[in-house]
Amino acid sequence: MKGRVLIVAGSDSGGGAGIQADVKTVTALGGYAMTAITALTAQNTRGVFGIHEVPADFVARQMILVLDDIGADAVKLGMLHRAPVIEAVADVLEARTPGIPLVLDPVMVAKGGALLLQDEAVAALKRRLLPLATLLTPNLPEAEVLAGHSIATPDEAARAAVDLSQANGGRAVLLKGGHLPGTRLVDILAEGGAVIATFEQERIDSGNTHGTGCTLASAIATGLAQGMAVGTAVARARRYVIEAIRTAPGFGHGHGPLNHGHTIRPFTED
Repeated sequence: MKGRVLIVAGSDSGGGAGIQADVKTVTALGGYAMTAITALTAQNTRGVFGIHEVPADFVARQMILVLDDIGADAVKLGMLHRAPVIEAVADVLEARTPGIPLVLDPVMVAKGGALLLQDEAVAALKRRLLPLATLLTPNLPEAEVLAGHSIATPDEAARAAVDLSQANGGRAVLLKGGHLPGTRLVDILAEGGAVIATFEQERIDSGNTHGTGCTLASAIATGLAQGMAVGTAVARARRYVIEAIRTAPGFGHGHGPLNHGHTIRPFTED
């Protein structure tokens, strides 16, 4: 076991996304997962039917107790749906995790296109968390919110990734291209204000894609916690997610979960 990852995110009672997917992913890749839960959800593969909020000070307390005792080699942020939670999380990170890699998965837009964050929460995320992030992992709708304009082609996605990297002090941005049309899927990694890698593959025709964003971000965070460079961590994480989709168990009657338990060599790109 190598690499301590603190995950700050919401719980998914169906086990396909959120904290549950994060813990399974980190464990499968040979890391040690710790959690600070930001919200409880009542959901399954068909949708989210209820959210029970965790007070911001209790989210911060979870983080502080874990960091002061066990420590962390990387932090992954997922569902941070309210401005007070974002502010509390940022305060803890600034005080206790300087120099520790931070993967920020900006869970901002639902699959149906609904904005999950209120305006003040989006503003707080941009102001407090983006400057701390080692890597930002938006999908296309989230990148549009952050960039302030629409993105309709791979070239526009590449320019948006570069712009977001520049706006974030040159830090890395992985813009996920799954929402663009076409049979080929292209993810773009930008850092230092330039595209440093593109990852292209045939689109997998599957309804079992619930939790792919959570899973990818946690897999990357595990790689960073294990000492990998950003590009290497992204490459291994994508391989893990692709195989998890290909071998999904087919549970539920809606958007099914991935197979988080499949094996991959923990400490290598392969």
